[in-house]
Amino acid sequence: MRIALAALMVVLATSFSYSGTIDPSVPDSKYVEYGRKFVHVAKLKGICNCKKREREHEFHASAVIISPHWAVTAAHVVSTADDMVIVVGDKEYKVDKIIIHKDFEEEKVGHNDIALCHSEEDFGMDFYPEMYKGNDEAGKVVAMCGYGVTGTFSAGASRSDELKRAGSNIVERTERNCLVCNNTGRKTELEFMIASGDSGGGLFIDGKLAGINSFVMTNDGKPNSDYGDECAHTRISLYLDWMKDIMEED
Repeated sequence: MRIALAALMVVLATSFSYSGTIDPSVPDSKYVEYGRKFVHVAKLKGICNCKKREREHEFHASAVIISPHWAVTAAHVVSTADDMVIVVGDKEYKVDKIIIHKDFEEEKVGHNDIALCHSEEDFGMDFYPEMYKGNDEAGKVVAMCGYGVTGTFSAGASRSDELKRAGSNIVERTERNCLVCNNTGRKTELEFMIASGDSGGGLFIDGKLAGINSFVMTNDGKPNSDYGDECAHTRISLYLDWMKDIMEED
């Protein structure tokens, strides 16, 4: 039985931030280099007020900037968060408004795990990613990117640094409102799996945003994105109307 684990943000008492597991036969530098190409994938940080913890903790996760004033992320990242900023390079943009999908339920892992974050200050990017509108994602080669704990498929996610990484995978199937990938099927050149801290980052098909990093499913109870695990990404095409309505109200 697969166990689904949604806590793919990094909750820290320190200021470190963490990114996904990689093929042990491929140099890590290639994933770091590829990550630099995804300029719209940004670091999201704030204060977590999770009821399960006795005191507040700083957390780091990921987000995708999709317009001059809006970014999209995973709802479970922001549902208990305060004082959030989106970090682009060395600059921080204060999040002044969070819109969580009305059907998101924290107890139901991966269900409607999507939220929009607004910044009063313009992100000032030259362009913003297109949204993937098709329903043919299964079998497609995808790129995924985020600021997550890193490691290899053989050892699992275990090492932290401050680098953004990106890699590739293939959508194995669609399940409920998610796109599911794994590291046991067909190989891609930069095989990659999301890990803690990657939540809210993006999955792209032909450069278009098709998914938001959400959670990991595992058979062994260890959500470390090693061999045999699967990762799930909220399917953007199902939420295009919702996103458009929210952003047009601004």
